[in-house]
Amino acid sequence: MATGWAGDTAVQDQIDATIEDAIKRARSHMPSGPGLEHCEACDKPIPDARRKAVPGVRLCVACQEEADREEASFSGYNRRGSKDSQLR
Repeated sequence: MATGWAGDTAVQDQIDATIEDAIKRARSHMPSGPGLEHCEACDKPIPDARRKAVPGVRLCVACQEEADREEASFSGYNRRGSKDSQLR
């Protein structure tokens, strides 16, 4: 079906690109390398079990939860501008 200037797969291509960008962003935030023995934010010891479970860990659980909350509040994703929200 013709859609003007856009190709037949333009919508799906845009969706795929958005998903790929989200995956790249999530992977860039994943810890890597050797983990720390003490939290880089509060300097409390990080338990061995957490260091084994999360390679490259840099924050204790409490500081990581706070960082996750702050990141979630500034996600930068415009949900109101998505096509799905406009169709409802």
